[in-house]
Amino acid sequence: MKGVLNLGKVFNVKIEIHWTFIFILAWVIFSELESGGTLQNALMNTIFILLLFVCVVCHEFGHILIARKFGVATKKITLLPIGGVASMETIPENPKQELWIAIAGPAVNLAIALILLLFINLSVFIDSNPDQIKELVGHINLNNLVIYLFSANIMLALFNFIPAFPMDGGRVLRALLAMKMDRVTATSIASGIGQFLALVFVFLGILYNPFLILIALFIFFGAYSENKMVEQLALVKGHKVREAMLTNISILKPENTIEDVIELLLSGTEKNFVVVHNSAIAGILHHKDIISNSKNKDLPIEKVLTTSFKTIAIDSDLKEVFKLINTEKTDFFAVTDKDKLVGAIDLSNLSEFMLIQSNLITR
Repeated sequence: MKGVLNLGKVFNVKIEIHWTFIFILAWVIFSELESGGTLQNALMNTIFILLLFVCVVCHEFGHILIARKFGVATKKITLLPIGGVASMETIPENPKQELWIAIAGPAVNLAIALILLLFINLSVFIDSNPDQIKELVGHINLNNLVIYLFSANIMLALFNFIPAFPMDGGRVLRALLAMKMDRVTATSIASGIGQFLALVFVFLGILYNPFLILIALFIFFGAYSENKMVEQLALVKGHKVREAMLTNISILKPENTIEDVIELLLSGTEKNFVVVHNSAIAGILHHKDIISNSKNKDLPIEKVLTTSFKTIAIDSDLKEVFKLINTEKTDFFAVTDKDKLVGAIDLSNLSEFMLIQSNLITR
């Protein structure tokens, strides 16, 4: 994701913060000062937001560490204004495993809340009436900061348990449904409920808080994407790479020039190319690199090809291609048979294969 600041690694997971996060801090400071608050209050509110997002990171690590128990790796966590997103390589198809992963995040928030409860001075509230309590919590101090964090973690846990897929509650719902029916149907139901609740959030956002509209968009499109992905994985289930791969591909040599490649590009339908040297794959020449260097027609392609690449075996499951697309951030891979180049596979050809499979199923 572009526009992120790398905060480092924890448990070998990269933590990134999106640049839009600064809008929250700016809005908190501006709102406090605009309402007549002091700089000290603005600072305390800023500290509260930062601590809250530490709790969000802990929430995501709850998912990540349980996912690791089931062999699911996670490369990074991205902090957004609406919360955190853990980029897991995949979600287990076993509903019991998904259930444990889904509840782990909110469980961490509840655990944090219980720990914070030990540090809250409740004695000051015991003999106070509601008006006095409101006055007490209205002041910015260390005790109230702990109270705010306690309340925020309770709210985070409850909010994430809303059955709006792809939130944690939606994943819990999908896991429970998948114990009684197939995963595609379970995802469709959970996704539909999530999209319906997203529309409710839009309505509430228009009436009360525009921030809910942003959350609604995240839920609506997230539910749609997840449902689409599960449908696609179902279509390729049981099929191998050899069934969908490209076999009639142009093989280039490192000494070929950009002009040579442009001729191939314009005369056919290929966009990406495998480069071979001494019978071994030397690299991949991507379409974007061809276009960006199109002015340098005499440039040897060995100067611009990608030498860090993944290949996929011809007898691998097709769903492994989706995993590679997600982890490698590219949609073109050389296909090998016992380390020998036999073809390639890309997202376009994979989509064609799924379209044909879908047509066969509906007949």
